[in-house]
Amino acid sequence: RRLPADPAMAWRGTPRVAARLRLLRRPAAAAGRRGIASCIDPSAGLTEEQKEFQKVALDFATKEMAPHMAEWDEKEIFPVETMRKAAQLGFGGIYVKPDVGGSGLSRLDTSIIFEALSTGCTSTTAYMSIHNMCVWMIDTFGNEEQRRKFCPSLCSMEKLASYCLTEPGSGSDAASLLTSARRKGDTYVLNGSKAFISGGGDTDVYVVMCRTGGSGPKGISCLVLEKGTPGLSFGKKEKKVGWNSQPTRAVIFEDCVVPVGNRLGAEGQGFSIAMKGLNGGRINIASCSLGAAHASVLLAQEHLTVRKQFGEPLANNQYLRFRLAEMATRLVAARLMVRNAARALQEGREDAAVLCSMAKLFATDECFAICNQALQMHGGYGYLKDYAVQQFVRDIRVHQILEGTNEVMRMIVARNLLQG
Repeated sequence: RRLPADPAMAWRGTPRVAARLRLLRRPAAAAGRRGIASCIDPSAGLTEEQKEFQKVALDFATKEMAPHMAEWDEKEIFPVETMRKAAQLGFGGIYVKPDVGGSGLSRLDTSIIFEALSTGCTSTTAYMSIHNMCVWMIDTFGNEEQRRKFCPSLCSMEKLASYCLTEPGSGSDAASLLTSARRKGDTYVLNGSKAFISGGGDTDVYVVMCRTGGSGPKGISCLVLEKGTPGLSFGKKEKKVGWNSQPTRAVIFEDCVVPVGNRLGAEGQGFSIAMKGLNGGRINIASCSLGAAHASVLLAQEHLTVRKQFGEPLANNQYLRFRLAEMATRLVAARLMVRNAARALQEGREDAAVLCSMAKLFATDECFAICNQALQMHGGYGYLKDYAVQQFVRDIRVHQILEGTNEVMRMIVARNLLQG
């Protein structure tokens, strides 16, 4: 078979995308040459229950996300109704306790689900991972009243959440944030701004790190704000290289009055809450990278088989065969690292934070390289927006920056190794 002459007939947003993603659902024993090879089967080593979670997520990615991925990107559509459908399957509060509407699943289960969903639309899944992190923070560090007030509507995704840590002047150095919350009776008066906030302006609940005390991490507290709070406003919608199915804006606080009852944990506990949230967030975003990389390997596999040059399929070229083998090997290595870190976090192991950093560093670097190589294998076609591979490249590039840059991940790992 040859590639269609008309690029509009190619991968992106067509039934062929969904057909290729359906290959992910085949068990290893049934996966033939045209299916998914057992060596990269994402269900390998999972329990039967986990395989069911995975199948549900892959079905949803295939039917509800992949056919719309291109349109959401091009028109910058925030697919709220699709995410609410995902929440009906339990994906709005995956690792939140069931008594407030969560699914009560493990960190490994969560990683499996986000990897699967990301094969359908990485950008949308990445926002869902941030939303899940916010709900978990409220569930874990909130009191009973806060949990009952916020979590049910967030788990159903009737309401959506944003995580507000980064500021214009404090990115990697998060402990130097300047947004202030001055105590006034039973309220806080909040002033400052946050930058690069996923969902900003379109979401309903904002989990905000702010300074209630002196300088440094011990002066930071965590407040939950609701959209419509007087003094809460938003900057312009940012124009981004990828992640276009989720809006990104600055979040601005001008004398916002927030009840003390909206504070999570004690004063000064905010930085610790933020970092504990990010440990899981790093696994989540690494899992989204895995899904994009897996989909890209399948796209490359198909392209090498159907595309001919010099009178024979590209798949006969030894160099390209070796590169495909390297891509598959890196994918499996990254997946194992992410799942290992997820287990460590679930078990509360002492090395969990550094393992999460290692997994985030390795998986996001390697998965971007995999997607980029898949684009290269497509040649000029890979640079056309009619082909899905370029969107995977654009959408996961930012994963090396957010949830802690990969340079910061290296610092965390090195510090752990050298602290004696």
